[in-house]
Amino acid sequence: MKRLFCILFLLITSQIFAQFGQSLFSKDPIINLENFDRQRVHWGYFLGFSSFDFKTDYKTVGNDINVKGQTGFNVGLVGNLRLHEYIDLRFEPGLYYASRTLTYSGFTNDRDAIREVKATYINFPLLLKFSSLRTGNVRPYLVGGVSTTLNLSSNSKSDDDNYQQRFRVKPWTQNYEIGFGIDLYFEYFKFSPSIRGVFGFNDELIRDNNPDSPWTGNVESMKTRAVLINFTFH
Repeated sequence: MKRLFCILFLLITSQIFAQFGQSLFSKDPIINLENFDRQRVHWGYFLGFSSFDFKTDYKTVGNDINVKGQTGFNVGLVGNLRLHEYIDLRFEPGLYYASRTLTYSGFTNDRDAIREVKATYINFPLLLKFSSLRTGNVRPYLVGGVSTTLNLSSNSKSDDDNYQQRFRVKPWTQNYEIGFGIDLYFEYFKFSPSIRGVFGFNDELIRDNNPDSPWTGNVESMKTRAVLINFTFH
């Protein structure tokens, strides 16, 4: 399914950029959607990809937990409120599917050494968008703000822990986000590819019932780190 989505998306975007390139590099480009950014409020949606990781701090020097993230899928809505000619307030609630593989050293079998941590996140970011002066049909921007995330796969209510192969994290986390992108204006819509980093504020790990657990006993904190690549259509 992911491969099919990637192939279709690449075909669509290649056609978009082919048409856009013709107007961008012509001597007298046509200005598309000239008054679009003057709207007080406008809406859109995004599709994209993400890679989630954990930043782990330890109580004492020891064996590190190896975290390997896999590419996930994002989808969501965009609400944009114009505050100033160059500043917008954005709300981008979205659904993020993520997967991480945690590998612990010191075990002789994969059953104890490997934890497959799958997550379904509902993310609620409130962001400020700082746009540059528009040049033709191109307008770069910076974006940053804070977000609250609900992990629907946290296992936080489970009494089982890693001794029963159940990895647990807290359901709610808070983050700050920062990134950049570019607005591309077409005849009938605005297309905005962007890349953004997510950095968790708080420790997410729920410790095992045994305080000396080899999986959680030496962990001081475990916080989300993620890279989001979104393709927004307005």
